[in-house]
Amino acid sequence: MPSKREEPGSQECSVKGCKNETKRSMSAKKVKESMPKLTLEKDTGKRANLCKDHYKEFKKANKEERLAERLSWS
Repeated sequence: MPSKREEPGSQECSVKGCKNETKRSMSAKKVKESMPKLTLEKDTGKRANLCKDHYKEFKKANKEERLAERLSWS
């Protein structure tokens, strides 16, 4: 039975104006909260597909939050 999810790289980035292929898919809500200046396409739904460059920006914007989450595990 084929998967309902498409493989990364088979779609374009969800960021408005970016035509690069998808590297990662993640929660659109989390992307919007971490990077409010970034404009996503209207039809992204619950998941946002990010290209390599936009995923790198997301990781940098979300670095402190991820660190706090890891420290709470200890």
